[in-house]
Formats: sequence, C-alpha cells, structure tokens
Amino acid sequence: MSPIQTLRRHRVAALLGAALIVSPFALPLAPRLNDVLAATVTPPVTGMTAPSGSFAPVVAADKPAVVTITTVMKAQQPDTMSDASPFGGTSPFDDYFRHFFDDQGQPAPKTPPEQAPRTEALGSGFIVGDDGTIVTNNHVVDGAQSIKVTLDDGTELPAKLIGHDAKNDLAVLKVKTGKPLPTVKWGDSDKLMPGDQVLAFGNPFGLGTTVTAGIVSARGRDLHSGPFDDFIQIDAPINRGNSGGPLTAVNGNVVGINTAIFSPNGGSVGVGFAIPSDQAQKVVAKLMKGGSIQYGYLGVQIQPVTPDMASAIGLDHPAGVLVAQVSDGSPAANAGIETGDVITSFAGLDIKDPRDLSRGVADVAPGTRETLNVWRKGQSLQISVEVGRNEDDMATGSVTGDQGQPSTEQGLRAPALGLGLMDVTPDARQAMNLAGNQHGALVERVDPNKAASASGIQPGDIIVAVDQHPVRSARQANQAIVQAAKSGKKSVLLLVERGDAQMFVAVPFASG
Repeated sequence: MSPIQTLRRHRVAALLGAALIVSPFALPLAPRLNDVLAATVTPPVTGMTAPSGSFAPVVAADKPAVVTITTVMKAQQPDTMSDASPFGGTSPFDDYFRHFFDDQGQPAPKTPPEQAPRTEALGSGFIVGDDGTIVTNNHVVDGAQSIKVTLDDGTELPAKLIGHDAKNDLAVLKVKTGKPLPTVKWGDSDKLMPGDQVLAFGNPFGLGTTVTAGIVSARGRDLHSGPFDDFIQIDAPINRGNSGGPLTAVNGNVVGINTAIFSPNGGSVGVGFAIPSDQAQKVVAKLMKGGSIQYGYLGVQIQPVTPDMASAIGLDHPAGVLVAQVSDGSPAANAGIETGDVITSFAGLDIKDPRDLSRGVADVAPGTRETLNVWRKGQSLQISVEVGRNEDDMATGSVTGDQGQPSTEQGLRAPALGLGLMDVTPDARQAMNLAGNQHGALVERVDPNKAASASGIQPGDIIVAVDQHPVRSARQANQAIVQAAKSGKKSVLLLVERGDAQMFVAVPFASG
C-alpha cells in the first residue's frame, strides 16, 4: 500500500465521539411489539425509600396521567432501517441502533416496497393538559403513519401530532375525549442534584404502566446526540418502551423525560438518561403554538478551549469556545468573526463550553441582533451579529486555500512533536480527492510515542495554520513550529483540516 493510499484511508476514517468509548450501546427506548419477550430481567433497586416510607402516594397521583403510545409505520428492509435512532443520522451510535432494531425479533419479509408490511412500536408519554395534550419523545412518533394512545384505564384513542422537534427529541400529541383528563405538573429540573431521589414512569416492553425508583447519578451529560444535549443521568431502571415517559421528583412533579440508556444487552444496567424538564417545557410550549421551532444560526464550527490551547493563544485560563471554521456567507462571516476567535460571551451570557453557545444562539429568534465578546490575538473585541435562521440543509461551508505555488521540499519533521510533514502535492490532491487550491502541510506520519499522537493528530490530516498564522507548505509549518518553541510557549496551536471539518489542536512541547 502506497503512502498516499495510507493517507487516504486515514482521512476517510470517521472521527467518533468519546461517548462511544464509554459503553458499547446507547439505545432508544421504543421497541417493536414483537420484541417484548426478548427483555432481560432487571433486578430491583434496593435501599430506596421515600421520605414517608413509601412512594405509593406519588405513584397513585401520577400514574393516571402516564400513557402508552403505539405507532404504526411501514416496515423497511433491514439494510435501510436508519430512522429509529433519536441520535440523528450522523451519530456514532447509528450502527448500534440499526443493529438493535433490525436483528432483534422477527426480520421483515423481503416484499416489494408497495407491499411492505406495517410494524408497530411502543413508547410512553404523559398528559400535561386536561384537554388531551401529551408530551413524548420525537423518536417515538417519528415517521409514524398513525398514532394511538392508551390511557391508564385502558381507553384507546387516536392521537394527532401537534408538533415535533428532532434536535431536542420532543413531540406533542393531542387526543380528544368527552371529559377532562388527569395531568402531571412540570417541576424544576435545575434544582436537581446528584443523589436526589427520582421515579421513572413508562411502559417497558409493553408490560403496562410501570414505575421504578432511583437517584440522579449526574447532570449535564452530553451523548453527542444533538446540539442541545444536557441529559440527566439516572440509575432508576428504564428499558425499551420507557421512551417519552415522565421522570418525577418525590413530590410528583415532572423533572425529566426518559429518553435513552447505555446498555450492552438491550436491558437496563442502571445508566439511563432523561431530558431536563426546564429544557423540555420551553420546547413543548413552542410546539403547542406553532408546530415547529425556528432556531438561531451563526455558521461557525466551535470547540472547547483546553488548557494547552489557552496557553498557546495567550489566555490566562481556559474560557469560551474556539472558532475552528466560519461558513462562507453565514451571519458569522458577515459580522466579521474569524477562525481562531475565542467567543467568551453571547447576548450577555458567559460562554463556558460549546453547548452554552449552541443553546444561546438557538434560543434567539432569527433576525435578532446580538453582541458577541471575542478574544482575538491578545485583544478583547465586541462584535454585533444578526442571527440567521438554522435550516437543516445549510452547508457548513467549504474551506479554500490560497492560490500560490506549493513548496517542493518534503519529509520535514516538526521538532519535538513527532510529526512527519510533506507538501500537498498534485498526486496527494488526486489520491485524497482534495480541491486543486488546497495547500498546507500534509501529515505523512505520526510518532505514536510523541506529543502529536497523544493530542489526536492523525496521518492524512492537513495543517493549514500554526499559532493562527496560515501555512502553505511543510517548510512553513515546520518553521512556524520551531519559532513557537523558541518563543518559550508551552504548546503550539495547530489548525487541522480533516475531511470536511476543521479543528484546532494544541500540542504541548513539554511532552515531546
């Protein structure tokens, strides 16, 4: 295999999120009916007690408002079933979702599309309005041809989808009855702390409304399922079919919506996740009014600021988010935001991590003008930006290089970092399907025992800037790295292009 072939193979490899390393499976909780008997038995949680000695009063009050949701959809062939995942089409968990939904239970028969059989799936929900307004997960009803709600007393009612939002994985349904329905109240999820007791309601495996008890294990979990991840982690057993069911505090108020689990076997192992009620309640209110949500849009790719990055760009401590790429023609580009800027606040809100900025921008109505505080090359600046509208089909924006001639010198090794660099030659452009004007320093090899490898640099990456100064060749990159080392910096900041994305990587000299 030639060096160029090797680089191409590394370049097209998917960059997976760290959550995939934590556990082999992350599963949605809405199963097909024929999967019910495949459930593994989960041992009961021991040692949980309510303040009064029993959760029975809470269960008696809330259980009548918990519903079972049955959806009917046209079955897809096993190799095309990809919409069952609440984590979206580009999630590193998608393979596991497809495996889970395709291989468990009876496979769909090989029939022509027009004769494809229908399948049924189960989920849960809860009533928030006595007029029949019901909240559930989007992935419970996504793609459904029809939706049926079964009340706690066994009454079956057809349901209408009022609104849904894939980014937050939430949906609102409506059923019609001749009488007011029992409801549950929203609670304050912001007051939850690790160790607080919680109850999880739902219909696991189609057995009927069930309640389990546990505690809040952690807050603010990011499963890489979407831009607004802020999950509550719980150890109360939840399983397939619990999706969309309420998570309540011991006072009976809803503090979350059961959404996903990590599991090696399809059953609960005590690691479940719920959408916080404070986030859900705002989204539900918007869905009830308009059926969909318009999110604000900036047009930047961002990443956290690590201690090494802070040192490289002159910050006293890690703060804000680093702009790795600005989409052409985006609101950010029009406002003058640049690659390498560190956004420290938006609309008066301090930005501590990428989720802060994603949520802050998303909550702003398109067309609103807001102020950004940025750190740029040692100076603090204020930038006014008109927030755009986030469309699902908006492209991130392509990266263009400069138009000069590339250097012909190859094989340079960056000192101390463990990088073998070469120019982006015409052969490399052709082999790696790069643009004709693509320049920079192509990473030919990485010493596995050096700092660059530990920082995540891979063969096939293209270094396009060093310490926020563009580089066109391996020689320029090497010289810039040497200069950074001579200046006494603890690390050097590399802007790396990998596939269609750009990211900053801070490589420390000390570990070289």
